[in-house]
Amino acid sequence: MWVSRQWKDYELLDCSGGEKLERWGSYILRRPDPQAIWQTEKGGEWEKADAVYRRSESGGGRWTKSAVPASWRVGLGELTFNVKLMNFKHTGIFPEQAANWDFIVETVRGAGRPVRVLNLFAYTGAATLAAAAAGASVCHVDAAKGMVAWAKENAAASGLADRPIRWIVDDCRKFVEKEIRRGKTYDAVIMDPPSYGRGPSGEVWKLEDSLWDFLQLCCGVLSDQPLFVLISSYTAGLSPSVLTYLSETVFSRRYGGSSDCRELGLPVTKSGLVLPCGAACRWLA
Repeated sequence: MWVSRQWKDYELLDCSGGEKLERWGSYILRRPDPQAIWQTEKGGEWEKADAVYRRSESGGGRWTKSAVPASWRVGLGELTFNVKLMNFKHTGIFPEQAANWDFIVETVRGAGRPVRVLNLFAYTGAATLAAAAAGASVCHVDAAKGMVAWAKENAAASGLADRPIRWIVDDCRKFVEKEIRRGKTYDAVIMDPPSYGRGPSGEVWKLEDSLWDFLQLCCGVLSDQPLFVLISSYTAGLSPSVLTYLSETVFSRRYGGSSDCRELGLPVTKSGLVLPCGAACRWLA
């Protein structure tokens, strides 16, 4: 498991009964987590959360907030992120991904050459900023205009607004197809595909049905000297072993190299254990 232990502005305080209690900067949030199925005792700190997300029986849910602002900032190393409480419990940051950001920085800096990175399903841009901070030129693609705008805010907050980053609002499959026709290539591809989604023109994405073909398609934008491919997954059926099989079959058989796939995790302060938070696969040439 890759465990993100380097945070100071984020802390997973406790998790139990389908919920987690987190510190984001100076604010405490309480929100659902499907992995925390155990029923350990919840201390009094759970009742002191600054914001609580409650699910609705009719679907979705909502935040109940006290003094939490519309947005605030948290930092990790040289990166700064704007945190906002969103619908469906999200905050704009997946803190367990910090382990992957370290991998991106180390790999780009260790390449010893200019690196072009394509970040697909790029959300609010944390991986984009990690690559840019390491010296790469980055193409950031997401189908949601609001997420791309948020990523630009994070770039400005991190002092990276002037770095060579292309900000693209588009369906990721359609964009990759256009880049192939244009003859554009990248040395690294990062992707965090959703379990299910729709593109700006109604395109349907279902991970189990789409990922194999999409990985094959992405080979068309890899350069003659590819550096790495990083795939993250929060879909329950896509275990690290499944990701390994996909990566080895698509990338290693074509380019050589090897795949390393593991769960991502966050240390829990109260128990000293680690909460699993999805999986990631790193293919290195």
